[in-house]
Amino acid sequence: MPTVLKEGPYRFFFFSDEGDPREPPHVHVTSNEKIAKFWLQPVALDSSKRLRAREIKQIAQLVELHQAQFLEAWHAHFES
Repeated sequence: MPTVLKEGPYRFFFFSDEGDPREPPHVHVTSNEKIAKFWLQPVALDSSKRLRAREIKQIAQLVELHQAQFLEAWHAHFES
């Protein structure tokens, strides 16, 4: 599970085995027992557990802010 960013209480990461065929670029985010998954193109929430709407909005803003970094890391990890 490569971690691509830690910001505040959130850890953004990919699973090394993202399915076959592989899903489109996305990032997982966790904080304690809370988790979410965001698509990266365009940035959109796919799923979440135990996160309040305010937290989801905050995380979505972080994903948008770091979208280019996440996409670069995704392609470097899965296309190398």
